[in-house]
Amino acid sequence: MRLVEKLREYENQYLFIRWATGSEYGKLISAGDDFIEFNIIDVDTMSYRETMLIYAPLILEVSIGGADIARIVAEVSSQMSIHDN
Repeated sequence: MRLVEKLREYENQYLFIRWATGSEYGKLISAGDDFIEFNIIDVDTMSYRETMLIYAPLILEVSIGGADIARIVAEVSSQMSIHDN
């Protein structure tokens, strides 16, 4: 199984991704055949900083769970109002 195929299962979820030139926390928007679209989140302000297209063969590590991911999900969830969809 290719990494991109596995990442499709985690679209719209928060992840940590390390690639050849950097690493960031963020939300996986979509996983295409060659590239993934990834919204980087600033962990200090919990706001989206930028959207990156990352060439899939450059991805070295993907962390789907863990304490840091759980903290980001909790912070983002606490900022949502009751009326957000």
